[in-house]
Amino acid sequence: MSSEILSFYKDKTVFLTGGTGLLGKVIIEKLLRSTDVKRIYILLRPKRGENVKGRFETWKQDQVFEVLLKNKPNALEHVTPISGDCCAPDMAISEADRRILITEVQVVMHGAASVRFIEPLQQALNINTRAVRLMVQLAKEMRRLEAFVHVSTAFSNCVVHQIQERFYPENITCPVDKVLDLSDSLGGEMVEKIAPALLGKYPNTYTYTKALGEQVIQEEAKDLPVGIFRPAIIISTFKEPVRGWIDGLQGLIAMIFGITYGIVHLVLVNLKVNVPVVPADYCVNAAIATAVQIARISKQGKKGAIPIYAFSSCQSNTVTYGGLTEKCYQTWLTKPTEKMIWYPFNHNIACPYIYDIGTYFYHFLPGFLIDIALRLKGQKPMMVKRYRKIDEGMKCLFPFTSKNFLIETNNTDQLWQSMSPEDKKIFHFDMSTLDWNEYFTSVMIGIRLFLFKDLPTPESLAKGKRILSRFYVLDTILKILIILVAGGFAWFLFSLAFN
Repeated sequence: MSSEILSFYKDKTVFLTGGTGLLGKVIIEKLLRSTDVKRIYILLRPKRGENVKGRFETWKQDQVFEVLLKNKPNALEHVTPISGDCCAPDMAISEADRRILITEVQVVMHGAASVRFIEPLQQALNINTRAVRLMVQLAKEMRRLEAFVHVSTAFSNCVVHQIQERFYPENITCPVDKVLDLSDSLGGEMVEKIAPALLGKYPNTYTYTKALGEQVIQEEAKDLPVGIFRPAIIISTFKEPVRGWIDGLQGLIAMIFGITYGIVHLVLVNLKVNVPVVPADYCVNAAIATAVQIARISKQGKKGAIPIYAFSSCQSNTVTYGGLTEKCYQTWLTKPTEKMIWYPFNHNIACPYIYDIGTYFYHFLPGFLIDIALRLKGQKPMMVKRYRKIDEGMKCLFPFTSKNFLIETNNTDQLWQSMSPEDKKIFHFDMSTLDWNEYFTSVMIGIRLFLFKDLPTPESLAKGKRILSRFYVLDTILKILIILVAGGFAWFLFSLAFN
């Protein structure tokens, strides 16, 4: 059996932005483990006083590369960091490095982005929109370019209910050129003041600036072999390279982490809504295959609309937030962390007003009491501040956890059907056959191992279960005391009223 994808990537040179993020790391690992790619250049910027060389050495130690290095000890020698910054003029790439990229690169995957929903608009524009223009300008100089994959998001057009694999310029309140000009000419404070008018119906700066980034592709990249890849909510890997790998606390994973840690007890979510999540390894396989499809279309000389590939859960195989909650909770009862601070329970509220009231009792009041205890111990109070961030995160997610989106994936489905059996085996991403029970078990195993740093040993699991049982007893006692106190207070008021 032949593999078109393996043949395509053999001896290819790839340039990747966003290589330090979840998706970027798994793309690099998969290309190095499964293909004979010649070279992968990744854009890295100096950070917190650490130079690019130091960051790269730290990056190479990530657990995601352990399986790769066992089979190919020298694999990471094929990765070369390029010093730069997507937010800087010309991305701060030196002339020498720019010449290398222009001369050698055949495949570009632009995945660098700020995924913070509450990022100040000017900053979000710099990384999510202006950087796309800079990448397009660089790509136009690349002499051997065969495929340019721009990684967007399935929610770049979340102002509509049914999201098709097409551009939606009609949803943009102001053309991208004018928005970027305004950002250049006005200070950050003034840009924030006009942000509501610019965003229109968009719920946050992330989705808005990603939509503008797509407009840059539509208007300025027509002559390039380019396509857009729109993944839904990317969370832990399913099976590759390791089960449940995750590297940070963001969005849905942060919410699950907070519940299992015993700190989050109230969640703003509609349990009947479908969860458009995709495993990171499936997402990476789809992105890698997308580049091959883009190159194929370009070689065939087909001139038409820039192809868009959405990747989300299949309409015939969905899971709701209620199902996710139940599956994760049942797994966690058998594999609890040693580091929980209270019994992991939570209540799910779909009404923002009731949620606001409930947070005072479930989050802010306990947080206030804990902060008093911390002050008495001479430690810095932090819980109320932490709960404010949690509350902010819940409300940022609510536009996506309160209603269903119909994300059409026709192009991606056709891509899957066109792949050879060998490619389907190596680069599997068929969401219609995903076993959600097995997958969410992987998610919880990954959270325990990679976020809580608990080893998967019998001793560790036994200790976690002992701690879980202890907190269950304490939680039950506390609830009984609260009921008794509340009942006694109510009886006292009742007695006063009738005496």
